[in-house]
Amino acid sequence: MKILFASSEVYPFAMSGGLADVSGALPKALRRRFVGCRVIMPLYSSISEEYKSKMNFVCSITVPVSWRRQYCGIFEYHMDGVIYYFIDNQYYFKRDGLYGHYADAERYAFFSRAVLEAIPHIDFTPDIIHCNDWQTAMIPVYLNEFFAENPLYKDIKTVYTIHNIQYQGKYGMELYGDVLGLKEGREGIVEYDGSVNLMKAAIQCAHKVTTVSPTYAKEILDPYYSHGLDGILKTFTYKLTGIVNGIDCDVYNPETDPQIYKNFNAETIENKAVNKSELQKEAGLPEKDVALIGMVTRLVKHKGLDLIKCVFENLIKEDIQFVILGSGEWEFEQFFTEMKEKYPDKVALKIGFDQRLAHRIYAGADIFLMPSLSEPCGLAQMVALRYGTVPIVRETGGLNDTITDSADGLGNGFTFKDFNAHDMECAVRRAIDGYKNKEGWNVLRLRGMACDNSWSASAGSYIGLYKELCGSKGDSK
Repeated sequence: MKILFASSEVYPFAMSGGLADVSGALPKALRRRFVGCRVIMPLYSSISEEYKSKMNFVCSITVPVSWRRQYCGIFEYHMDGVIYYFIDNQYYFKRDGLYGHYADAERYAFFSRAVLEAIPHIDFTPDIIHCNDWQTAMIPVYLNEFFAENPLYKDIKTVYTIHNIQYQGKYGMELYGDVLGLKEGREGIVEYDGSVNLMKAAIQCAHKVTTVSPTYAKEILDPYYSHGLDGILKTFTYKLTGIVNGIDCDVYNPETDPQIYKNFNAETIENKAVNKSELQKEAGLPEKDVALIGMVTRLVKHKGLDLIKCVFENLIKEDIQFVILGSGEWEFEQFFTEMKEKYPDKVALKIGFDQRLAHRIYAGADIFLMPSLSEPCGLAQMVALRYGTVPIVRETGGLNDTITDSADGLGNGFTFKDFNAHDMECAVRRAIDGYKNKEGWNVLRLRGMACDNSWSASAGSYIGLYKELCGSKGDSK
């Protein structure tokens, strides 16, 4: 069984969010399960020269983009047992940042077509192309429209994963002829509510549609969560399944992590206290035995920041501390800046992103707060568990699938159901009270560290899905 994993970003080459984590970790996990998996992505100018200098040039071809043909270079790189292919075109990919350019639709239409055009040149004919988010949504469409009768392609199946349904690749219908290049009369494939909608097209054309947690797969059938796509998803519910993401346990391992202050594991959990003390010092907070609440997040409403804003000054009266890392909407950046200035002994803030500090917050905090409005999967709560930091989450998406409330003596965190500031406040207060019971708190931390959120289980679920599509081929390596 051979899988070609197509993604617009892959860790460690290019990253803007959780998609890169998944694209970096899942193929490695599949390889460990003896599945032939290779990865294909754009060759961005921002990719480090450390990697570029070791890439091998495979060949150059031309790729049709509607009425024109564009240069496409194909490069190959080997790392950790996985072969990576990079699609080169400087006009499309020599730009600052990954996304947010006026020509994004054309850039990723080119990439989607290039993935298919590259197959005869890479000595790897996949049984399945696994596509991810709107940037690769045209792969199932182009496969059906232009390659279905070609003997090399006719047995290839497609899996399409929705990582966040909010970002659908929506554009005006003028894109249809000038960029997408589909035949006249086929507008219905990409049209939805009067616009081009690339995610809708992939849902319609792919053989299977997945999303990144079982709860999110149910939620996106509801108009509250679907951002308008519930109609098409209900039509194709038979294709839809939810598989929770894992985390890369090599990257997030408190026993070996070089970015934290002192390594530890379940047997040396006392060393977590060193990480807390050092984090307090680095953050400019007093070294006190109080509940230290950490947040590594985008500072946006979607992440539940308005709930925190509503009750923050109620909570800060407690003997607690907050350390916050993130950036986002001005409203929340300004709010936490004001809180830091007003409560300098209780609130630490860094605007921006710092991978090293993020790891140190996971390792040093006692509690990790994620009150999201919606969360397709979420990785931070699973990382927090691995570092013995107890999550507080709202029961949505992957947060609901990975964190259970400890009130029953069996759970691994604290949860609340409704998107309500006072319900969140109640969960935080329960966690603060729990922290004061040192013996019970240690049991809870160790229970979280024992949770298996590795990619191994998730990879097994994907392999089952691939085998379902491949039939007898799925039994071969």
